[in-house]
Amino acid sequence: MEVVILPGTKQIGALAADAIEALVRRKPNAVLGLATGSSPLPIYDELARRYEAGSVDFSEAHGFALDEYVGLEAGHPESYREVIRREFTNRVNIKPENVHGPDGAAEDLEAACQAYEDAIKDAGGVDLQILGVGTDGHIGFNEPGSSLASRTRIKTLIEQTRKDNARFFNSIDDVPHHVVTQGLGTIMDARHVILVATGAQKAQAVRDFVEGPVAAICAASVLQMHPHATILVDEAAASSLKLADYYRHTYDNKPEWQGL
Repeated sequence: MEVVILPGTKQIGALAADAIEALVRRKPNAVLGLATGSSPLPIYDELARRYEAGSVDFSEAHGFALDEYVGLEAGHPESYREVIRREFTNRVNIKPENVHGPDGAAEDLEAACQAYEDAIKDAGGVDLQILGVGTDGHIGFNEPGSSLASRTRIKTLIEQTRKDNARFFNSIDDVPHHVVTQGLGTIMDARHVILVATGAQKAQAVRDFVEGPVAAICAASVLQMHPHATILVDEAAASSLKLADYYRHTYDNKPEWQGL
């Protein structure tokens, strides 16, 4: 796990976009794992800017969303299919048919979950997965207590997560109780994971999953076991890290050839 502490969201977005641009240049049909929420927005904004400038081409790339609410009608503005279209894929030239998400409206959710796992596998697996992290350490919608080996499945949201997401809805009463999410085992299969965390409200979660034990109570801690996990945090989110100075020193002295 590499921890990179940066001044703010602009620098975080640019560094993550560098890695994605390099990947797509190297592998035009790269498979991207797409997250929602506020954390990835600086990345999507920077990638859209670079696309408009002609420096990156997504025409052969594929995207797989992390999760989806259960029970929202098709086209609901806060369904993650719509959010990803609005925040990223409609702003670049990735083909609509190459963007996939779990089916939270399926009659047979168990079968839909397995179909999603199969679709990721058939695409060759995720090359680079973008992640945010919740205040309780969840990634995707893998809430505290999730199996570290879990696959795509239905999950019940804890109330804190519903409260955190209520800002995207008219009220907390409109936030669904259930989701379909890639599991921690599914996420761990990605070849490179980039997790973004910003703000003081994420400081405790960052400390717990970076420097605490690997445990189901903090789902993101499983990333300590990933062979290529990059954690991009601002100063506020890094404020509780015991080894913050070491992380800064390591990044400042990193050989250029290592990349992100």
